Amino acid sequence: MKYVVLEDKSIRCLSFYLAMEEYVARHLKADDYFFMWQVEPSVIFGRNQVAENEVNFGYCREHGIKVYRRKSGGGCVYADQDNVMMSFVTPSEDVALTFNRFIGMLLLVLRKLGIEATSTTHNDVMIGGRKVSGTAFYHLPGRSIVHATMLYDTNMAHMLNAITPGPEKLEAKGIKSVRQRITLLKDYTSLTLDEFKAFVRATLCEGERMLTEEEVEGVKQLEKDYLREDFVKLINK
Repeated sequence: MKYVVLEDKSIRCLSFYLAMEEYVARHLKADDYFFMWQVEPSVIFGRNQVAENEVNFGYCREHGIKVYRRKSGGGCVYADQDNVMMSFVTPSEDVALTFNRFIGMLLLVLRKLGIEATSTTHNDVMIGGRKVSGTAFYHLPGRSIVHATMLYDTNMAHMLNAITPGPEKLEAKGIKSVRQRITLLKDYTSLTLDEFKAFVRATLCEGERMLTEEEVEGVKQLEKDYLREDFVKLINK
């Protein structure tokens, strides 16, 4: 599996990375591909979700959290630079097999770190009965994309409020409730986030594929598809 590399290492908008995985699926056909990415505070919700039912737009505006819809299914997720997003692209038409392969990769990484991780029928990764990673799937003709969050660390206040509709103020019991359902990888490893990313890449990938300037421009053109909805432009301006 090849690791996809950008020459420019700066952090980009979440929409760019969604477009990047789609571009890789559409144009890079010779191999399995994988890459990791981080973003400024953002909310991403699934293809079939109603934004107003999932996102606290008032809180996001107040705190400068950007909002995006992805083309895959699944639930609403908060992401920031303290966790890492992962994208896996493979030539496959089999949804279950693709999920199983990817979940197996994540379990391999965590178990090699001595972490007793398990998976669920919903394609989540668990540590000690708590969720540390969730996944979603997007299919193109002849290609499959799986992307995942890995909660190394995160801003718990943003996670609770940005994806919880309603005007309620943050309460300690809200944080406690979220922490009872999720766990953070930093509590199970001495590796820093950058060290963890390096470990993932070394474990799963052989070689790399750097995108050319022309290919990056192609990603930017495709990114426009993720920025067309009026509410996205409104929330992000």
